Amino acid sequence: LCHYKVGSTDGVSLEMDKWKKVLERMGHTVHLCGGDLGTGGGRLIPELYHHRADAVRMAQNTFHTLQDYSGGAALEHDVAAHAQVIEDKLREFIADEAIDLLIPNNIWSIGANPAAAIAFARVVKAVRIPAVGHHHDFWWESFREMRPTCPEAARIADGYLPPTGPGIEHAVINSFARDELRNRRGVTATIVPNVFDFSGLDWRIDEYNRDFRAEIGVEENDILILQATRIVPRKGIELAIDLVAALNRPESRMALATRGLHNGRPFGNGNRIVLVLAGYSEDPAEEYLNRLKKKAVRAGVELLVISDRVRSRRGKTEDGRKVYSLWDCYAFADLITYPSLYEGWGNQFLEAVFARVPIVIFEYPVYKADIKDNGFAVISLGDKLADKDELGLVRLPAEGISRAANETITVLTDPRERARMVDRNFELGKRHYSLESLEGYLKEILARVRK
Repeated sequence: LCHYKVGSTDGVSLEMDKWKKVLERMGHTVHLCGGDLGTGGGRLIPELYHHRADAVRMAQNTFHTLQDYSGGAALEHDVAAHAQVIEDKLREFIADEAIDLLIPNNIWSIGANPAAAIAFARVVKAVRIPAVGHHHDFWWESFREMRPTCPEAARIADGYLPPTGPGIEHAVINSFARDELRNRRGVTATIVPNVFDFSGLDWRIDEYNRDFRAEIGVEENDILILQATRIVPRKGIELAIDLVAALNRPESRMALATRGLHNGRPFGNGNRIVLVLAGYSEDPAEEYLNRLKKKAVRAGVELLVISDRVRSRRGKTEDGRKVYSLWDCYAFADLITYPSLYEGWGNQFLEAVFARVPIVIFEYPVYKADIKDNGFAVISLGDKLADKDELGLVRLPAEGISRAANETITVLTDPRERARMVDRNFELGKRHYSLESLEGYLKEILARVRK
């Protein structure tokens, strides 16, 4: 299982861990290979890492602006030279570990390291080793704004992102990707949705995390609304701010105070509704996060960013403060917001389902096409947006926010309705998106690739 990086908390790394667990359960020996190993183990090939300066340069000049080379030929020559370095190390890895199947994740689809895509394709052809390209995202997705900059760049994209040919199978995570891949490359891919280990231990309050609310500054009777995603514009976090603003209206707070919260906690004038952002900002300048903060101040919404206290596993910060896992955040959440405008699938959706916490979503295209018909009980923000505000942030029609706020008050205060919603979702998640369902998909793919 290969990726630009492994052992991290990004969606691709998390799905690789699930594939590894299931493949090992099926009797296979599984090795990880990446350009950064994070907190995990595996074979390190540093040139695979997509945030290296040379990889960033090649990707930018291939898909955005050709500015660091004299022309397309020079770009193609540099990409080929870097591909040779990766190819040599990949051949060595295959020989050392007696690898008989490669599963590159996003290497053949996202275009973040064009040299890696070429190297893997060359090795598959030369060594005649079968491969399953696991494509979580594609470079051509509109929100990425990626276009080949020259004929040579187009040749790289057309030939290697992804490659086709004998011994190569393709797996994608949604029906849009399947259809577009068929249109562009004439190949049929297997849809393998994101999954979750529904047989794992419940995320509970325990001795370690018992002080979580106190440590982040949220009182016991405050309402904690969790946004667990990374802080990037396509996550639509401004819509969560709008929802909290609606919950803070006098009539909404009165309803919460009169009914009391779902687990018997009182809610009064002195209690807050806090929107907690647990993910990290991918923008070094934090431009999007700063706009969110401005919006929150204007709307009277308390926004709490705790990414410095949340990691993939528990531990300590450099200054000795306690670090919590993302699962600790879910254990204390009264509500999950997931207002993404676009998702390839949606890991945080399944996390909320497993945690048995009600979820508010914007009905992004993949949810509508591939998930909604399973019958999950969600609080919907709809699927239509209004014009952006003066901060450049998306908005919903006013009636959509009001409707969602009323439904949210119900699940925050009515234990029976809350239990009905989360128990139904858990059973549906277990039925459709468990590790057992992943095993079925993998058996099908492996049977084809071995023909």
